[in-house]
Amino acid sequence: MNIASDQSQVVLRATAEARLAEVATAAAARIPLAGLRAANRGRKPIALARQTAMYLAHVAFGLSLTRVGICFGRDRTTVRHACALIEDRRDDPRLEFGLTALEAALLAAMAKLVDHPVEAGR
Repeated sequence: MNIASDQSQVVLRATAEARLAEVATAAAARIPLAGLRAANRGRKPIALARQTAMYLAHVAFGLSLTRVGICFGRDRTTVRHACALIEDRRDDPRLEFGLTALEAALLAAMAKLVDHPVEAGR
């Protein structure tokens, strides 16, 4: 493999991880996925779900703030703000439990996908 191919694999994986965080968060929050992907901020529940998905992409998968921003169509400073907001809310035991469960599920799902990639044509 060459450097360009390696780099595209890194970008592809980061994008997949961000999308997985986005889909899982939307499902957990019972928010339409289209709401999270909207260009505007949206109502408070949608903004909170988007912030949570960005936080999980950064914390669970270790994506840089810049990479998360690119994946979510936001600026890295917006991602930094989202991560700070969610981190500050982790004192709430219900939120802490939900975030911990989502993070564990995301890591398990990604590990499963990496260990058993879908074969082409199936």
